Amino acid sequence: MTKEQTLAALKNQMDSFYSLQQVIAIIEGIAEPEVKTQLDQDIIDDISGSIERCLDNNNESDLVDVDNIELSLGYNNQIEIDSAAIDVYRIMQHINGILEDYVAKKV
Repeated sequence: MTKEQTLAALKNQMDSFYSLQQVIAIIEGIAEPEVKTQLDQDIIDDISGSIERCLDNNNESDLVDVDNIELSLGYNNQIEIDSAAIDVYRIMQHINGILEDYVAKKV
């Protein structure tokens, strides 16, 4: 039973050794535990490896913003890349997809 369910049940019961108001005050005074999680090194290594494999396995074309590559014609008519930006949005989509597997589900 949750704190809210317990309070609702007590509000509908008769008084006993403690008054109903005393019991309700006691339960309302219960502090919800703080939930803090810390990742251990094994989980961090696992997440890091999963992200690396995701970005490495056939996703190279998603990593560079191919619409904004700047090219120039260099010596001996060779095409040179002057700048090529990464596509941060797509990279973060891949990373977020991996991290979703590690997010704790609320029960």
